[in-house]
Amino acid sequence: MVQLVGPLSKELADSVSSCKILVVGAGGIGCELLKNLVLTGFKNIEVIDLDTIDVSNLNRQFLFQKKHVGKSKAQVAKESVLRFCPSANITAYHDSIMNPDYNVEFFRSFQLVMNALDNRAARNHVNRMCLAADIPLIESGTAGYLGQVTVIKKGVTECYECQPKPTQKTFPGCTIRNTPSEPIHCIVWAKYLFNQLFGEEDADQEVSPDTADPEAAWNPEDTAARATASDQDGDIKRVSTKDWARSTGYDPVKLFNKLFKDDIMYLLTMDKLWKKRKAPVPLDWAEMLQLGEDPDEGCGTGLKDQQVLNVGGYSRLFQHSVETLRSQLADKGDGAELVWDKDDPPAMDFVTAAANLRMHIFSMNMKSRFDVKSMAGNIIPAIATTNAVIAGLIVLEALKVLNSDIQQCRTIFLNKQPNPRKKLLVPCALDRPNPNCYVCASKPEVTVKLNVHKTIVQALQDKILKEKFGMVAPDVQIEDGKGTILISSEEGETEANNGKMLSDFGIRNGSRLQADDFLQDYTLLVNVLHSEELPKDVEFEVVGDAPDKAPPSKAPEEEKSITNGNKDSAQPSTSSKGIVSYFSYKLTYTTKNQIRNAAFPRVLQFVAVNLTWSWKTLCGIQLTTVVLTKLFRDTHYFTNVCNADCMARCLKEDLKFILSKKDKEEFPNTYALLV
Repeated sequence: MVQLVGPLSKELADSVSSCKILVVGAGGIGCELLKNLVLTGFKNIEVIDLDTIDVSNLNRQFLFQKKHVGKSKAQVAKESVLRFCPSANITAYHDSIMNPDYNVEFFRSFQLVMNALDNRAARNHVNRMCLAADIPLIESGTAGYLGQVTVIKKGVTECYECQPKPTQKTFPGCTIRNTPSEPIHCIVWAKYLFNQLFGEEDADQEVSPDTADPEAAWNPEDTAARATASDQDGDIKRVSTKDWARSTGYDPVKLFNKLFKDDIMYLLTMDKLWKKRKAPVPLDWAEMLQLGEDPDEGCGTGLKDQQVLNVGGYSRLFQHSVETLRSQLADKGDGAELVWDKDDPPAMDFVTAAANLRMHIFSMNMKSRFDVKSMAGNIIPAIATTNAVIAGLIVLEALKVLNSDIQQCRTIFLNKQPNPRKKLLVPCALDRPNPNCYVCASKPEVTVKLNVHKTIVQALQDKILKEKFGMVAPDVQIEDGKGTILISSEEGETEANNGKMLSDFGIRNGSRLQADDFLQDYTLLVNVLHSEELPKDVEFEVVGDAPDKAPPSKAPEEEKSITNGNKDSAQPSTSSKGIVSYFSYKLTYTTKNQIRNAAFPRVLQFVAVNLTWSWKTLCGIQLTTVVLTKLFRDTHYFTNVCNADCMARCLKEDLKFILSKKDKEEFPNTYALLV
């Protein structure tokens, strides 16, 4: 008979009390997780977090109180947990997990690692460290009402980087500076403006009109002559925005007229830009005074931060925020700089005012301070209960790992709405490693397309190896038979190479570079594909066997059960029933935005290409309206869009979209049905 200690078997309870675990992150999920761990019986816990406590954390990170603001999250979390579980042995580190001190040997000292992070770079790093140390990792994350937990084990499951992650959206500089069309463009411009005026200047974040805009086919000399004819303060001919602002003593009126009048009039001289879009309308400070609205009095009856002022109110807010920031800068002394922070009221007021004034100029609906803050800080409102649910699931998966029952572990999704089976929690089986993953494959290898005559060594190190491939301290050797060292992680050894072009070292089309990160115990072979035809503003492209292009293993011949989670590499059968079932689940997680953005056909491309299903298998199904309707009937996201018949027509259109000419000739009956 199995002995029980509470709800656990004696063997599992002993493992829980004796094992040593690492918790990375002591924020929203981390606070809930630490509480759950000690109440479950875990005694030996180490927690690491670089952040300090901010007042905005207090509404959901319950281990912290107002008196803790400014203190280490990890240290305060430890102290709070020990108050209700004094017998626990907790070690706290106020540090970055990417610090070289936390090497592979450090990770090997734990039986289990649990991630409660909020950024991809740290997640990538912990993923690689756990792979190198061969320690199980439980990964988690939340976004509003959505959440996810999964287990990563070397050689058994996918690693964190086996599947592609969506990249953060960026905007062309000429769009930000010349032709904004969405509120987010104006908000990004306002954040750039803050740094140009009060922070660290960045040439890539210039806010003045972009005379090199390829869309503006105008005569620069004539336009410049017209634009510089004015004697007004803030003439566009000035090069440095910060130098000019200092020369005016950060006069808010002069700043206003330069940014929202003179610069806009200058943009209007680029008449080619406004042939197919509405031209901007300059603002004048004197006219704004007549509209005057107190920034404290907005339109509407909601909370202050959710009210939208008129353009006069935002003009006043711009004036007040500039005066406040000017005082802060003066208090810091000569040469000081301010750092933009969404939780700093004057900085947030400045961005809100500047962004809304620019929205008004370009005929967009203005946004409340709350909305601007959400977009400017890339904020997805955090939900305390979501964090609590996910933290509980982490512990449940941890118990399976400690019970040597990893085959029973699952990837679990927490949804905003119940699925067709009326479940908010949707588990699915863990996937096998992607054989072409550039992190956990036996011999990681990638191909990078770039121009060797325009790419410098510094860009290879910072933008490709560190930013794109997540390395911390790369060493790069050219496989040229001589073992030429291109980049060294040792300070001072190869810094002279940083400004040189790759071609200066004999790197050309077909060259191979070996990149090593000894901290991560990770080696990546980089094949160079030289190209002089990269798109504008694109420095490099990853091609070939990146995770998002890798063909998974063959689908089995016999019918297998279908997973009920949001997993791209589930292995459905090739039978008609299997395809219908798979689509039912797959399409449940296809959002309305994906339909609007024409990404929806990729669902079918995935089945036909990535799962190695032939078109013969896919098109062999009789795609009648009845079958198509069946695919959509139980998908609640689509139910919100249109009815089943409309959905069937959508899928038909998607099939037509991706059928090639050869496919149409090979399967005329299917294509005829679609037409």
